[in-house]
Amino acid sequence: MKLASLKHGRDGRLVVVSEDLNWFTDAFLIAPTLQAALDDWDRCEPRLRALAESLEHEAVPRGRFHEREASAPLPRAYQWADGSAYVNHVALVRQARGAEMPESFWTDPLMYQGGSDGFLGPRDPIPLADPAWGCDLEAEVVVVTGDVPQGVSPDEALGHIRLVGLVNDVSLRNLIPAELGKGFGFVQSKPASAFTPVFVTPDSLGDRWKDGKLHGALTVTLNGKPFGQADAGDDMTFDFGTLIAHLAKTRSLVAGSIIGSGTVSNRDADGGPGKPVSEGGLGYSCIAEVRTVETIQHGKAETPFLQHGDTVRIEMLDEKHHSIFGTIEQTVEPVG
Repeated sequence: MKLASLKHGRDGRLVVVSEDLNWFTDAFLIAPTLQAALDDWDRCEPRLRALAESLEHEAVPRGRFHEREASAPLPRAYQWADGSAYVNHVALVRQARGAEMPESFWTDPLMYQGGSDGFLGPRDPIPLADPAWGCDLEAEVVVVTGDVPQGVSPDEALGHIRLVGLVNDVSLRNLIPAELGKGFGFVQSKPASAFTPVFVTPDSLGDRWKDGKLHGALTVTLNGKPFGQADAGDDMTFDFGTLIAHLAKTRSLVAGSIIGSGTVSNRDADGGPGKPVSEGGLGYSCIAEVRTVETIQHGKAETPFLQHGDTVRIEMLDEKHHSIFGTIEQTVEPVG
């Protein structure tokens, strides 16, 4: 089952989307918004599934689904927490800085609390006031939970995952060092993130959803050129059950909590840093990583961060080369 929110007010209008992403039907008689459906999932989920089946059989009124008319599936959320499940990414960044990585990073997930009061739609521009801030894309996987009790185990946590999607977790890299230097985490360096047009129930993903991980190439294009195609299921040190349990260690989570995987990152087949797509590698899911590899190999970073006019595209394709979650496609634009 695929769910989306069309732009309408602050919280969107919930619709069910066909498997091929071509059609939608309104779900307002079941729940007006996705958050309302998540709050009452046991009642809403079977009714939404029945509606989805009726849509596939053209048995309900339907309209063309245009991704540009979609907001983020959750235009605002009660919680957005982003992990760093691909420790390979962390290790490369620290190697470039000449910093030793604590062994605990391989057993204890990194995670930060992000701003969730407003997310960007999949085709909304990335607003950038100053290119000197070092704007970067970050292609990641996200899950949306129902209510999660405090102290849940990783295995139990998987049962609380309601939906899966992708995110462009925008970062302002040149603002990060000063903020982390204060010892109090990200604020200004993490502007609004953008999500795919649809979120999908795990069972609809088939073998792509396995062991708490989404498997498949996460395709990233920058200005029309292939930038990354790392497999989201490979080199993921912490599965989503582990990430959710980490977040819920000392508190319960409410329905509609969004948890991110962190930047998807694969090592090269020889065990070394990933290679660019142009050189036969799997490329990268953020600019910071390619700059890190350049620093390690050549002594300095060469790839620039995003500038006004640059366009980023993020999606995952199925075996028939059809988009699973729809496409995040954003152009960096000046503010105002």
